[in-house]
Amino acid sequence: MRLIKTFPMRSGHDPAILEGRVPGYVAIRRAAAELIASGHVSDVIQASYARLLVDEYQDCSVLQHQLVAAISATIPTVVVGDPMQAIFGFDRNDPLAGWHTPVLNYFGVAGTLADPWRWRNAGTETFGQWLLYARGELEAGRKIDLRQAVPEVRWIQLDGSQQDHQRQLSACQTRSPVTDGSVLIIGDSRNPSGQQRFAAQTPGAVTVEAVDLRDLVSFAEAFDLKGADATAQILEFAQKLMTNVGAAEVTRRLDVLRRGQARKEPNDVEQAALAFEGERRFSRVADFLSELNRQTGARVFRPAVFRACMQALQRCDRDGTPFADTAIAMREEYRLVGRSLPRRAVGSTLLLKGLEADVAVVLGADDLDARHLYVAMTRGSRQLVICSRTPLLG
Repeated sequence: MRLIKTFPMRSGHDPAILEGRVPGYVAIRRAAAELIASGHVSDVIQASYARLLVDEYQDCSVLQHQLVAAISATIPTVVVGDPMQAIFGFDRNDPLAGWHTPVLNYFGVAGTLADPWRWRNAGTETFGQWLLYARGELEAGRKIDLRQAVPEVRWIQLDGSQQDHQRQLSACQTRSPVTDGSVLIIGDSRNPSGQQRFAAQTPGAVTVEAVDLRDLVSFAEAFDLKGADATAQILEFAQKLMTNVGAAEVTRRLDVLRRGQARKEPNDVEQAALAFEGERRFSRVADFLSELNRQTGARVFRPAVFRACMQALQRCDRDGTPFADTAIAMREEYRLVGRSLPRRAVGSTLLLKGLEADVAVVLGADDLDARHLYVAMTRGSRQLVICSRTPLLG
C-alpha cells in the first residue's frame, strides 16, 4: 500500500482502492506487482536491499508470487515454504499460487528440511519425528491413528453429547509441562463466537484476533453517540469483550437511578454510565468501558479489541475524527504491529498459524482437513491434546 502510494503515477492505480472500510487488496497487489515488474523502482530496491527472504511462501497468492518474482529479477531471492501448511486459499479473486507450478518451476528446490529442530530443542524429538510421520501420511491422503501416537499426544474422545463442551473446556485448561509455558487453543475457524466463548470460560485465556478487527469496526460504524440506545450499545459491545459485565442488572439500575427511585447510591459503573449520558463524549464512553472492566470478576478476554477501541475513543475526542474512521485507522495500524503471544491463547488455524507454544489443544479435530489438521498439530513443541469423535483423522 505504501509502495503504490509513493509512486501513484507509475503504479497507475485508482486511489479509491486504498480507501474505505475494506481496501481493495487484490487491486493493490496487482498494482504493486506491475509497478515492480515495470522496472521503475529497481534501482531503489537494489539500493535498499541486498537480498529478499520470503517465509511461509505456501500462502503466497498468484499476485504475491508475481510480485516476489519481479523482485527476484532485481536482487537475489530465497523463498521458504511447506505446501502442507497452505491454508489461506479462500480468496477466489487471488487464489494461492500452485506449489509445483508456478512456484517450484520458477524458483527450483535448493533443499528440504527433515529435522524437527523445534522439538529437538524442546527435548521432545520423538514427538517431532511422529509429526513428520503424520505429515507424510496426511500428504499421501491417509489417516493417522491417535491411539498409536507418542506419549506427548493425548486424545480426548467426544461423543456428541452435552458433555462434550465440558470435555473441551477441561482440555483448554491443560497445563504446560514447563514453568511459564504457553498454550495455544485451536477452535473452529468458521465460528469466531465459539472461540470467544471458550476464551471467556477458560481462566487466563484470551483470543487472538483477526487483523480486520471486524467487531470493533462494526461497533464504531453502528454506534450513535447521541442516540437513545447508546448506553445499551456500549453494554452489548462490552459483553463481547469481557466477562461479568452484568448488562441486564446495569440497565435495570440505570432505569431506577434515572427515575430517582434508587435506595442505594450509584456504584462506579453506574456513575460512569450516568456521566456519559450527561455528557456525550467519546472519552466518557472510554471511562464507562474502563469501569466495567474494573468490576469484581470482570476480565477482558479480547484484549486486542479492547485496547484498539480505547485508543480509538481517545483519539476521537482529541482529534475530532469520526469514530468509524478512527477505528478503521486503528485496524490498519494493528496490521503492522507484531502479535505478542499470551500464555493461553484461543484462536483458529488461520489465526494461530506461525505461532508456536509449548502445548497445542485442538478442540474439534474431526472438522479439519489434512492441511488444517497438520497446522494445528504442529503448534505445540511439548504436548498435543486433540478432542475428536474418532481417533482416525485426516
